Amino acid sequence: MIYIVMGVSGCGKSSFGAFLSEKLGWPLYEGDDFHPQENVEKMARGEPLTDKDRLPWLLKLHEVIQRERCSGSDAVVVCSALKCLYRQILLYGSKALTFSSSPDQEILPPITADVFFLFLHGDYDLIHQRMKSRRGHYMKADLLRSQFDVLEPPLEGENVLSLDIRRSITDMAMEVEKHIIGLKSSPVMP
Repeated sequence: MIYIVMGVSGCGKSSFGAFLSEKLGWPLYEGDDFHPQENVEKMARGEPLTDKDRLPWLLKLHEVIQRERCSGSDAVVVCSALKCLYRQILLYGSKALTFSSSPDQEILPPITADVFFLFLHGDYDLIHQRMKSRRGHYMKADLLRSQFDVLEPPLEGENVLSLDIRRSITDMAMEVEKHIIGLKSSPVMP
């Protein structure tokens, strides 16, 4: 099982991912660690990333997800995954780019239930406050609006579990554990 913790910057992805990873005993892959240096420098200057900037980063994370899936391992991956296309790239790699350029197709078929997105969502003001109070992160609070502007909340067909960030990390982790138990007790995995 792979859980991809997603949402805008400042929503608590890294903290929740680390907590969940430790609680489940699964490896954690922090998406920020996979950004090319140019992306980090651009965000530190207060410049939003473009789709072109994000592509190599998303493809690297796709490789990590595929490696874990192919080995049958469980893992937690932290990645903003703001757009549907970004989530498709995480799941399907460069095939998603070819598929998305076809006007007849909007989305690739859902991946098997061994990959789920955990969508951490909350309102702009709450997240902006969190970002203003954090120290040492290259992503500045001024860039939050650009993240909300490009955010395409995941649809049900994208294997998503939505988690409201007003809840405690412990409560959200308990919901994920219930999700895992529910999947394991299902007679047939989709």
